This record gives sequence, C-alpha cells and structure tokens, in this order.
Amino acid sequence: MADHTEAVVAVRRFLSPSCRVVQMSGGALIADFRRARFLGMTTADVQKFVDGSVEERAELATALVRSGCAPAHRKEYADAEIGRWLRGVRLLIRTVGFGRVLRLLSLAAPDYVRAEPPGTEEVARLKRAVQSLAHTSWFVNDDCKAEAVTAFVLLRRSGLQAVLHVGMREHPFALHAWTSAAGLCIPDADPRGHTFAPILSIDRGGR
Repeated sequence: MADHTEAVVAVRRFLSPSCRVVQMSGGALIADFRRARFLGMTTADVQKFVDGSVEERAELATALVRSGCAPAHRKEYADAEIGRWLRGVRLLIRTVGFGRVLRLLSLAAPDYVRAEPPGTEEVARLKRAVQSLAHTSWFVNDDCKAEAVTAFVLLRRSGLQAVLHVGMREHPFALHAWTSAAGLCIPDADPRGHTFAPILSIDRGGR
C-alpha cells in the first residue's frame, strides 16, 4: 500500500470534529459519525490536498463542505486562544530554537485549501489581537518571531493563504520575522522605519 500519510493528515485537518479519515489501499475512507455514513476518496484526490493546484484543492474542499464533512465557515480565534498560541510558540522558540520551529511548521500549519483569499479586515483583526497580546504579555514581550509564527499558523489552520518571512538588516545587523496576508504584515515588516531584506519565505504549510 502506497504511503500517503502527509496527504491524509492534510485531509484530517480540514474535516469537521465528527469525521475521521483512514488511509486505505485505494485512497482514504472518511467516517462521518454524526450522520453514521462513510465516504471514499481516491488516492489521486487525497494526494491533491498537498500536491494539487489551488483550484484543485479548493474543488475538493468545496465537495467536502457540501457533503457535510467539513465546516463551511472559517474558524475565528478568540483572543484567549490567540494568547495561548503566542505563549506556546514563544516557549517552543526558547526551548528548541527558532530554526527548528520553522522546520516544525508543517506539523501545525496545513496546506492552503480554500479558494477565497483572506479578507483585509479578518487579517487586520488578527494583527491587532496578536500585537496587543504580545505587547501586554511579559513572557512574549513583543517577540516578532512568536508573533509571525502564531499569525502564520492560525491563518493556515483557517485555510487561508499566508507567507512567513525572515528578513535581515546589515547596518546595524539585525533579523526580523513577519507574516504577510491580504496586503498586511504581522507584525510590521519595517519596525521603527527599519527596512529588512527577506532572506527566507515560507508558505504551503511550512515549505
């Protein structure tokens, strides 16, 4: 049996809590416990969740929504949940280092599966919450890395397209991280008017 674990995980992240997906020899089987029914997906369709184009993934996502196996609306995060993510990301960065956290992003940030782009107001609200909570938390303490990773993961987990950037300034030397979506940056890409040249950009679930 071919191993499509990554694709199955991508499907699992998109499903409603009442549904489970199991890898099969010919693709995957979705068990909808709320409606007491089973739905099958071919291997090709399962693999499209990680290798397909934006249009192909959006078509599959729409089919799952119409079947009742996936939520029709994007999740909106409460400030308390955003705060927990910020503190958790900050703790992880301090424990294992920023570079390793970037390599772990694919475990927490699924691939983009929705066709509609993120709305400016939606991203602006997330930006206000992330920056306010990061500023008032003594543990996060306005850490740009924690803010950028938190914003990237939460946008991706809502099925929205986002890109995480790491930039560098030569004189004086400094590094800065931010996530861009809908024309906005979380946190700002040029704090205090300083310009940082991107040296690393990550999208599609941490790749």
